Amino acid sequence: MSSNAVHRAVEALRIAHDELAALSVESLSHRELLGVLGELEVLTRQLPAQSHRILARLAAEASPQRLGAKTLPELIATRLRVSLAEAKGRVRDAKNLGPRRSLAGEPLAPVLELTATAQAAGDIGPEHVAIIGRFFKELPDWVDPHTRSQAEADLVVNARGLTPEELKQIAERLNALIDQDGPMPDDTARARKRGLYIGRQQSDGMTPVHGLLDPLGLATLEAVTAKLAAPGMCNPNDESPCISGTPSHDQIAGDDRSAAQRNHDALTAMGRSMLSSGELGQHNGLPAMIIVSTTLQNLTDAAGVGVTAGGSLLPMSDVIRLASHAHHSLVVFDKHTARPLYLGRSKRIATADQRIVLLSRDRGCTRPGCTVCGYDCQVHHITSWAAGGPTDVDKMVLACPGDNRLADDGYRVRIGLDGSVEWIPAPENDVGQARTNMYHHPERMLTTSDADGEVARKVTAPQRDDDVGGHEVA
Repeated sequence: MSSNAVHRAVEALRIAHDELAALSVESLSHRELLGVLGELEVLTRQLPAQSHRILARLAAEASPQRLGAKTLPELIATRLRVSLAEAKGRVRDAKNLGPRRSLAGEPLAPVLELTATAQAAGDIGPEHVAIIGRFFKELPDWVDPHTRSQAEADLVVNARGLTPEELKQIAERLNALIDQDGPMPDDTARARKRGLYIGRQQSDGMTPVHGLLDPLGLATLEAVTAKLAAPGMCNPNDESPCISGTPSHDQIAGDDRSAAQRNHDALTAMGRSMLSSGELGQHNGLPAMIIVSTTLQNLTDAAGVGVTAGGSLLPMSDVIRLASHAHHSLVVFDKHTARPLYLGRSKRIATADQRIVLLSRDRGCTRPGCTVCGYDCQVHHITSWAAGGPTDVDKMVLACPGDNRLADDGYRVRIGLDGSVEWIPAPENDVGQARTNMYHHPERMLTTSDADGEVARKVTAPQRDDDVGGHEVA
């Protein structure tokens, strides 16, 4: 089949949609409306099967780096303007539901063949697919192929006639029947389940945390909290909190924190102790430390918030408290111009001071769409050192390790006239995507200049040409 035939078929779908959109539905009865809605639902369910075919081939053959991204999900997120989480989900579904090939190149059925067939026929929707996928993800490794195949058949048969809520109940019951005794205490299985998940910071500054500790993690935390979470220890409400030794009688008697609050304060104290000890060494060229940026006005007024290099917001009272500790650094900027009040050296490798400024200025990876925080980024020279580029703080930007390499393979990086970092893709990869990364600077989309009221940072339009060159790996 020629590529022209595929493009014609896709164009025919678009034309058919446009024809349908131009038709009035006012003359249809309620039953007819429901019938059309059902037919549209079948088409909606079928279309992902075509995406699976495409994504399966891209995953098997394509080089995301040559197409302007570090990974296939990032490439899909940029091209389709969907979230990275959505792109990852589509790639994952294509892995389970898309066609495969053996090492010898022979066609293979999808991993979940029955599920893929039902979806391609429009019999089941994305919610059904997600429930079936989650069932097999949670199924123990020891379950044999025959049982897995029979389980998929049972789920697909039921999915064809049931709502997702009903199918979920059946999937949970089926899992319980297969694994009646529950998971065996297996070290490998435990290691796979361990994890600590830190959610998104909420509007009140609080952040949800949940996870599973393995036995060693629990034993370690028990020992730490037995000391630091004891009544009277590490109490931020005390004028001089007790962080070592034994708290006084008054400190113990005056401690009205709950056990959960004491555990929280113990973890904070443990982290600050590790940062102050210097035993964590360096991370991307800097000693492990808390980097906070704010404006001179906010610091003077003791109002507003600071932004850490990890991307979290810190109330100004906490910023001032942190600034009093020698092992933390506070970099102050003049209003919102992103010009440091001081610092700047000229050497091949960025100095610690310059890295602090870049962490505070860029806050994270500067490639559009990248959410990697500043702590995990490296320094990129917009003009390579070998080509005569200076190691000046206004001639360098932050980039995560993958994008640091990608910058020289498919992108030109430059700093615009307004000081924003622009990533210009190669013409063949340019689909009108954003040039600057606003993920780490949402306030720039809300801040207006004093002069003309325009948005302080442009998302797309290129503004000037600079020589662009190599990169520095920290």
